[in-house]
Amino acid sequence: MAGVMQTRNRGDNNSDKLSDPNQELISLENRASKGSLTMAWWGVCSAMFYLVIGIAMAENYGTKNAIIGLLVSCVSFGIINGIISRYAIRTGMSVALFSRVLFGHKGAALATLIFFATAMYYAVFEGSVIAVTFHQTYPSLPYWLAALIVVAYSVPMIMGSVQSWLDKLNGILLPFYLIGLIGAVVMATSEYGYSNVWLTLGPEKALPYGWWNVAVYYMGVWVLMMYTFDYARYGKTEDSKYLSWFSFGITFYLVAFFLSGLAGIYLVSTIPLEGELSEVSITLGLVKLMGVFGLIFVVITQTRINTANYLLATTNLQAFIKDTINLKVPKFVGALLIGIFIFILMLLDVFNYLLQALAYQGVFVVAWVAIALTHILYPKREEVFGAVPIIDPQYLPAFDKSGLVAWIVASIVGIVLMNMGGSWVNWYATLTFITATVLYAILMPKNQQSVSQFEPQKSTV
Repeated sequence: MAGVMQTRNRGDNNSDKLSDPNQELISLENRASKGSLTMAWWGVCSAMFYLVIGIAMAENYGTKNAIIGLLVSCVSFGIINGIISRYAIRTGMSVALFSRVLFGHKGAALATLIFFATAMYYAVFEGSVIAVTFHQTYPSLPYWLAALIVVAYSVPMIMGSVQSWLDKLNGILLPFYLIGLIGAVVMATSEYGYSNVWLTLGPEKALPYGWWNVAVYYMGVWVLMMYTFDYARYGKTEDSKYLSWFSFGITFYLVAFFLSGLAGIYLVSTIPLEGELSEVSITLGLVKLMGVFGLIFVVITQTRINTANYLLATTNLQAFIKDTINLKVPKFVGALLIGIFIFILMLLDVFNYLLQALAYQGVFVVAWVAIALTHILYPKREEVFGAVPIIDPQYLPAFDKSGLVAWIVASIVGIVLMNMGGSWVNWYATLTFITATVLYAILMPKNQQSVSQFEPQKSTV
């Protein structure tokens, strides 16, 4: 609590009643119970994307390599998010606020831009799965109308808080997701019989280190570290161990990645699918197999994940606008804007461009995670930055060169390696991470005087 008071005394305008949570610390009085936060966060575990990515890894590198790579990813995601979640719980900061500390109060806008754009793109993909599935199942329903319905019911769902609404919604839907996933496996086996084919999926001669390629591929969704940060800040300090190990840790990823990946590999090896592998082909196969129950399952899975996508796209859009033009946008306005953007993108044939954008943004996200971890794990962090760092723009530079140089240089390295192709594709994410870590460790402030002079900086915010 002393750290919170220290930050307030340096000019932070925090209040117990949050008017704009992404721009203020979450006070101890506004934290959620561990059960409530777990249910809200576990809505993220049910994306059809996790089934598809597991299948794609098995087809490209073999089932054995896919399983090993999945387990490696579960462990690495669990460890990193355990560290990040404990820090977010301890400080109550969002990605937007933490990025001010790393990159300056204007430089932080790049982090919120990448975050809200990435969350919005994922919402486009997941929403399109529902719309296309409905359109294919009921051809009389135009795709544009199905897309409009998806957006129309998704926007109002995020108007409630993480603590008192999303927990209830996702808590109610969680059993249906698990029952649906198990039911799909059972029905597929009953309809088509059991076969060992799923254990030998992939090329005849699998790469000896294909599991490493799988693990590197999963680094492309490290944006979940940012998701974790913005959810974990609602946790109570006394629940930190439970939340970091169970809710945001390895247990979560064993369900989200490993269980979903195995189910996907088995289902695609059992159910005859039409067309190329995609989220849509999987969902249409499930609807063909399960009928109306398959359709309900698809709606539940995609709705659960989109509660997070829409929420974080909205709050980080609010933060981006505040950091760039100093305009405070109400949450309902931000949600409407995100809904409009998503609807337009769902109607346009831009999926290939979105995938390319996500690949490039993924490099920036990996570098951000590296810098965040370096900052959090710095042994003298609290001596230099305080228990809770200064977040008031008056006391921060507009652009902090230590964080920005590390972030931009590492991202350029990653993008160059990614475009070189060949074996470099297997290393670009790892080398991005290493470059960002080393550069920030060298450049980061080493004493409190270099962080702030405790005199307000000239600022327009």
